[in-house]
Amino acid sequence: MDRTSPLGAFLKARRARLSPDDVGLPRYGDRRRVPGLRREEVALLAGVSAGYYTRLEQGQQANASPEVLDALARALHLSPPERDHLHDLSSTTGHRTRHPAAPGAAEKVSADLRTLLTTMAAHVPALVVGRRNDVLAWNGTGHALLAPHLDFAAPDDPGTRPNLSRLVFLDAPTRALYRDWPAKARAVVGNLRILAARNPGDTHLAALITELAARSAEFATMWDAHTVDPCGRDVHALAHPVVGELTVTQQTFDVPKEPHQSLVTFTAEPGSPSAAALEALKSRGRPVDASVPYASTP
Repeated sequence: MDRTSPLGAFLKARRARLSPDDVGLPRYGDRRRVPGLRREEVALLAGVSAGYYTRLEQGQQANASPEVLDALARALHLSPPERDHLHDLSSTTGHRTRHPAAPGAAEKVSADLRTLLTTMAAHVPALVVGRRNDVLAWNGTGHALLAPHLDFAAPDDPGTRPNLSRLVFLDAPTRALYRDWPAKARAVVGNLRILAARNPGDTHLAALITELAARSAEFATMWDAHTVDPCGRDVHALAHPVVGELTVTQQTFDVPKEPHQSLVTFTAEPGSPSAAALEALKSRGRPVDASVPYASTP
């Protein structure tokens, strides 16, 4: 997707969104051949030479120190997640210690985590996602909330395992579920940007991104924007095919001892119509059999 290195493409996209007025620089006239800041202006703000910055953006400079990256982050007014993403993109230089997932390693959900999903089903819709946003497991209520049109056992088979990113962009029922689909789609793309930077050698993840870009013009446009959006807490208005309108809070938690897995939960304001809708879904959900081992190859 990127014509330059991922690091260079990100820097170019971030300087394009800033104007001299944003960073306190004079314009020297209104005729500018590029959107946003010029390379030499970013270099000036970061305290590096224009030639060095140009080589960095063009992928010709392979060693950016953490101090230089932090200076660029300040110059480009990056948010904390964007600053971390900048360091992730430069991790191949060895300046930031990362622990990417082994691309060929099987993803497994532990028995303890599956038991937790089963226990949570009585109160909270939940699922576990892997390093590529594949659904590794879900409880009955989570399945009933997000994907009642899919087979409950779909995550059991690596060949049919749902992928949340693919569902949001390519699955019509999932798209119809989100009232503000563009906001959800941008969040998905922003999270994929982070996953791709942290796992640059994952060919399966790269293939997923290529597939989405080829099959969805909307994804391709959002991907080119280089948005960075880590999963955390989001509020979604849903139009559910069974229980109707409801609003849920989605929260994402890292799984201890499984750094590339996340537990995703959905809750509603106690006593609200949305809480009543979630309660109605519980009777439609199916339990997770915690005794069944869960493993797959990518």
